[in-house]
Amino acid sequence: MKKVPGRLNRGLHIWILIAILAAVPAGILLRYPPFIAIFDFLGTLFLNGLRMLIVPIILSSIVAGILNLNDVKGLGKMGVATITYYLTTSILAVITGCVFVFLLQPGLSHSLPAGGLLGLKSHQVAQSVNLSTSSLADLKDIFIRMIPPNIVSAAAKGQMLGLIFFGILFGISGQLIRPEGKRLLGGVVQAVFETTMKMTEIVMYFAPIGIFALVAKVFSQTGLHALRPLGLFFITVIISLSFHFFITLPFILRIFGANPLSHMKNMAPALLTAFSTSSSSATLPVTMECVEKGAGIPNRVTAFVLPLGATVNMDGTALYECVAALFIAQAMGIKIGIIKAIMVAFTAVITSIGVAGIPAASLVAIAVILKIIGLPVEAIGPILAVDRILDMLRTSVNVFSDSCGAVVVSRLEKNG
Repeated sequence: MKKVPGRLNRGLHIWILIAILAAVPAGILLRYPPFIAIFDFLGTLFLNGLRMLIVPIILSSIVAGILNLNDVKGLGKMGVATITYYLTTSILAVITGCVFVFLLQPGLSHSLPAGGLLGLKSHQVAQSVNLSTSSLADLKDIFIRMIPPNIVSAAAKGQMLGLIFFGILFGISGQLIRPEGKRLLGGVVQAVFETTMKMTEIVMYFAPIGIFALVAKVFSQTGLHALRPLGLFFITVIISLSFHFFITLPFILRIFGANPLSHMKNMAPALLTAFSTSSSSATLPVTMECVEKGAGIPNRVTAFVLPLGATVNMDGTALYECVAALFIAQAMGIKIGIIKAIMVAFTAVITSIGVAGIPAASLVAIAVILKIIGLPVEAIGPILAVDRILDMLRTSVNVFSDSCGAVVVSRLEKNG
């Protein structure tokens, strides 16, 4: 299969960075309804442009990637390597979060539970979040959603697990038909994929404007004071995410002979897009472009690894869920022993698989974890003050981990 033509705009990440830096003071200074409405309008247009590409790029990339394999056995090897990497990094991320929570004790103030300062003195918290009726599934429901009764409905509802399963099944079936039909199908699907990637380039020309609007909207609504009430919790999450981003994942890249600094540079447009959109799914087209054209990973690898990663590989999300649940438990004066910590960590990994790649989706997963360790769902309320900004950061970690997975699987394919 030919690589996608064209060249990634190397200066794009500079313009995106400028847009983010300019958006912070603009959002703080222009905190008036007309400006917020303009920011919302421009940001929504950009997000819609990216979301428009999600379904065609997932289906075309997965099917094209499978059809490009010499045989279906190649898919099995790639699948095992991909899932092993994703589970390993998610577990490492959760362990990192647990360690820093127990070291920094963000839920304590002067060695006492800080729940009273956060309105969590009792289970009768004032702030309520209507998440108890949310449908984030347990493990059984995740498997049920993998096989949608109506693929068109699943695509319309953004049920990416079902879409990925259909794409894999369709690609495998295409491998099994007569050679003439396989070549014809492969040519059509590849043309659709290349067209979708070209559409991505066009949409990304407007990225600086859209990202400026999205970030400015956040700061126009929250201001800098959003970081004050939960400072230590905020710092704990930042340190945990940074450790995973700058230590764990680069170490894995080094093990497989890749240069972490070069890879970060190649991924800059995708990371900045992930930061501004808080959506790994919306960032997927940009991630694929960066990994293929910037990092030089072959399409047969990225077409399988990245769409799957955008749905099931959520290192930053799993880490955040774990830290948030343990923080709330500390603040409410509840002792979390080793057994319950393991339960929280395991649940964080499992629920992060089912979290949609959209902003704030992990709040629902945190609600599930709180119920498991016996805390009221309403206790999630106080962390909403800083969740939006942390959402931007953990999404960047998710996307970077996906890209590292593509590098690792590519190296394994080459050596295998």
